Amino acid sequence: MKVYVWKHSGNSYKLRVLLALIGVEYEEVMVNFRMHEHKSADYRKINPRGQVPAIVDGEMVLWDSAACLVYIARKFGGKQWLPSAPAPMAEVMNWVSLAGNEMLYGLQYARRGLTRGICSAGTVEQMQVNGRIALDVVEARLATQDWLALGHPTIADIACFPYVETAPEGGMPLAPYPRITAWLARCKALPQWPARWQT
Repeated sequence: MKVYVWKHSGNSYKLRVLLALIGVEYEEVMVNFRMHEHKSADYRKINPRGQVPAIVDGEMVLWDSAACLVYIARKFGGKQWLPSAPAPMAEVMNWVSLAGNEMLYGLQYARRGLTRGICSAGTVEQMQVNGRIALDVVEARLATQDWLALGHPTIADIACFPYVETAPEGGMPLAPYPRITAWLARCKALPQWPARWQT
């Protein structure tokens, strides 16, 4: 299986975390954003959106981080990471959806606005509003349990982790969120949890 990633991409980091926790061997292909490889004609044959991550596993080609997490979890991880029963699966997917909405358009886009000067979803202040909604939801959830879904680590935690961890880079400090801070530490303490790529 080939996994196409970029070292500054939180969505790429999600896949790297899950693959490491499960212990899946794969070929990592670094797509160089600085050289605009993600917009090349060859790469767009794999991911027509011109983004990372993407997975090629035999004839299967996936190019959305949520879809990639689901695929890896169900193919390699058994039911721990994503159950097959409707109710627990939906509980996990609630959080995967949050990661692709308020976290992406809030936490990540505010970070991109402040660090790279790219504001594609409103002003930084507007994006921070969405980001704080996401942080408030996660902090409230963690008041009653250690993990976001099902009482143990799942792809819910992995999907939400990268942009929550980097929220301060988007002007949203985590000091007001002690439960989130403790949850981030619990995640990183899981066996085989990989560090972010060095820049």
